[in-house]
Amino acid sequence: MQKLQQLLMSGLLLGISATALAQDKVTISGSDDTTLHGEVLESFMMPWAMAFLPSGEALVTEKPGTMWLIDEQGKKRFEVSNMPSIDARGQGGLGDIIVHPDFATDSVDKTTVFLSYVERDANSDEFSGAVVERAKLVVSEDGAQLNEREIVWRQAPKMTGNGHYGHRLAISPDGYLFITSGERQKFTPSQNMAMNLGKVVRINQDGSVPEDNPFYGNGTVTSQIWTLGHRNPLGMDFDAKGNLWVHEMGPKHGDELNLIERARNYGYPVVSQGVHYSDVEIPNHETNPVFYAPIVDWVPAISPAGFIIYKGDKYQQWKGDGFIGGLSSKALVRVSFSEHDKRPRMRASESARYEWDTRVREVEQNAAGDIFVLEDGANGRLLKLTLVP
Repeated sequence: MQKLQQLLMSGLLLGISATALAQDKVTISGSDDTTLHGEVLESFMMPWAMAFLPSGEALVTEKPGTMWLIDEQGKKRFEVSNMPSIDARGQGGLGDIIVHPDFATDSVDKTTVFLSYVERDANSDEFSGAVVERAKLVVSEDGAQLNEREIVWRQAPKMTGNGHYGHRLAISPDGYLFITSGERQKFTPSQNMAMNLGKVVRINQDGSVPEDNPFYGNGTVTSQIWTLGHRNPLGMDFDAKGNLWVHEMGPKHGDELNLIERARNYGYPVVSQGVHYSDVEIPNHETNPVFYAPIVDWVPAISPAGFIIYKGDKYQQWKGDGFIGGLSSKALVRVSFSEHDKRPRMRASESARYEWDTRVREVEQNAAGDIFVLEDGANGRLLKLTLVP
């Protein structure tokens, strides 16, 4: 009897161990007939963005207001202190985090990070807007903190409601800070040149405005504008040739991947490949070619969030491809690019989707060429992806 109990207990423990192991691995099916394994490294409360440091460690933001320093194994090491105070509501809270390209742990002058978040208006709690800070990240054996925090950009004006902030960040190869700014679910700001809402913004890293911006000299806010006619841009990256790509959520369907070119108008809300949520139709881009059409659009929607153009060597077959997190599509979407003689000079198309029935909030890569994703939600997991041979 005792022998039987021992065998039963042993079998139970083996079963528990197998279950735990299964939960540590996710099998992901690709529409290109590939299989990925997702190794579960850590979980977060409503994660939003991720950025790798040269050390192999990384920073992860959570929308409620916490930022974590994680170690090279993807485990939480320190909660970063001296963070801005966050009052998360709706789609707004702590947002993007990027690391300066010259970041180095052994040089105080090269420990710069940029982060975005939503602040409430000091005079009326109903109004809010995104801001971008520049700060120094200091890591020691005892913790991590932000020093010398300085706001370098604000959405203007602040608006009621708690949606469509955008606030994705990227530094161009020539050193300018690019910011995506959503139209705050108000439609018309996208075409209003007195507002930086519904725009892609280009500024210097200290918050000043480059004199070669297309609308420079037309007021502080207007001078920041690089492109206009955007809705809710939630992913941005430069390709290896320096082309800037931004994706944005359409209204009801009509999500877009756009090649961003100086001074262009991308049309929202005058044109869109989608329709309003009330099912009222919007003329599409083909009806008014004065507006720059998306290179790729999705009907039905994929609800894009997070974006990288893969620059690693580990997966040579994907080098130069884009990876987009999909919320409603519950997938990681891969996009391939090509170059042509005629305008638009760049073309793109969806190549594959990798699915595991989970909303994907963020996608990143490290220096070794590994790809990581953050799942959306209150227990969003960090997965390291591996292509199965």
